Amino acid sequence: MADIKAPVFPESVADGTIVEWHVSEGQQVNRDDLLAEIETDKVVLEVVAPDDGVVTKIVKQVDDTVLSDELIAEFEAGASGSTDANDEPAVNPDQPAAPVQAKQGTDGGEPVQATDKKDEADHKDQSPAVRKAAKESGVDPKNVEGSGRGGRVTKSDMANPTLKADSSIKSDSGCPVAESTGERTEKRVPMTRLRKRVAERLLSATQETAMLTTFNEVNMKPLMDMRTKYKEKFEKRHGVRLGFMSLFVKAATEALKRFPAVNASLDGDDIVYHGFYDIGVAVSSDRGLVVPVLRDTDRMSMADIEAKIREYGSKAQEGKLGLDEMTGGTFTISNGGVFGSLMSTPILNPPQTAILGMHAINERPMAVDGKVEILPMMYLALSYDHRMIDGKEAVQFLVTLKELVEDPTMLLLDL
Repeated sequence: MADIKAPVFPESVADGTIVEWHVSEGQQVNRDDLLAEIETDKVVLEVVAPDDGVVTKIVKQVDDTVLSDELIAEFEAGASGSTDANDEPAVNPDQPAAPVQAKQGTDGGEPVQATDKKDEADHKDQSPAVRKAAKESGVDPKNVEGSGRGGRVTKSDMANPTLKADSSIKSDSGCPVAESTGERTEKRVPMTRLRKRVAERLLSATQETAMLTTFNEVNMKPLMDMRTKYKEKFEKRHGVRLGFMSLFVKAATEALKRFPAVNASLDGDDIVYHGFYDIGVAVSSDRGLVVPVLRDTDRMSMADIEAKIREYGSKAQEGKLGLDEMTGGTFTISNGGVFGSLMSTPILNPPQTAILGMHAINERPMAVDGKVEILPMMYLALSYDHRMIDGKEAVQFLVTLKELVEDPTMLLLDL
């Protein structure tokens, strides 16, 4: 008999919540099969089978809070058990369920109405994730238009349900949760643990820091010309596409070297100056905003940065970012321009003291040497904690970043 335990959480993560079991008690599994998912305030962690065997007992149920390295299930290696979570024959959603024969009741001689096992089969055919979403939202999957095979409802269908025309759904308390009246629909779902944590941190940042934002604009033409000239050679040599983010990361790293206060953090009444450069890159995912960290960016090439950002983006969409990939960070870059944002005031990511906001590239008429030229321009925003960083330092940092981006050769020549 072996123990299945929650992963060891870092010090910054107090606990987690079981969000889904992919197996049931007595079910036979293979080594590395996914058993459960645990959601923390930073990331969703997967628990896998340590060996071939059987899950003999589930100790922690869905929605239970678990601590680091806490027992969540018992496991017997080498044992055999059922191969289906429901220990029932698989239900083919394309085949109608056969009704059972009507039974004659004894109450007043009235026949008991014939029953149909389709509802029961539909319930068993629903995944644990669908059942959990139904429990949280109060939305009955039977009232949701399914996009799966044979009209089966999937987890994504429950996340953004399209209700059937005749559905009127209420929660257990009787309050409307989602209703469909012609073209007017609405739904009510609880925030995920990650979304709650993001909300708490953003609110804390605005209330507990002296946040101020300074702006500048950068001419993207030199960078765009360089990318056009070398992108094919770059991709052929390094196997990744040349984007703008890698140069911004390298330019930010150089600017951080010149202005250490922007790379520092506050710890109570102490200022911690970091002798390394770990830059977080804000990534949007279905679960919310996550900030994976590029470690030691002063030692990374542009190809290394591009490859790592691409890797992080894929992991974020799949919900497979690890805690070690999201903890720490001395500075953050957020690119709202990919969504079309023209200008914004990014919110600090404590305990960091600054964050850079990139925005959309738009052609604008600019005065150059007494003449008007149409140039691709981007607004930059630097939000910073005024308790730690003076306005002069913040402006000089942003001007330095602007100069490095507008003349990339300065990075090569260390100017």
